[in-house]
Amino acid sequence: MTVVVGVCAAMLGLAGLLAMIRLITGPSRLDRALALDVLIAVTMVGIGLEAAYHRYTATLPILLVVSIVGFVGSVSVARFAVRRNSE
Repeated sequence: MTVVVGVCAAMLGLAGLLAMIRLITGPSRLDRALALDVLIAVTMVGIGLEAAYHRYTATLPILLVVSIVGFVGSVSVARFAVRRNSE
């Protein structure tokens, strides 16, 4: 079980690193917004992995709040991009 969690954590770390690189070097604002959305998803999965490994249920409200913030942020960026392109 520990090996599986270690491999998953390493893959999540790599995904987070690649998302950060895309966030810094993204050629457009939408690329950066997508990288931030991926980074939020990786964070959520990391929190879920930690909660499953330690068998916590207290982190579920944290996951809920992070998912709502990620969703609202993505919708806000999408609405802003649509408005900006239509003008």
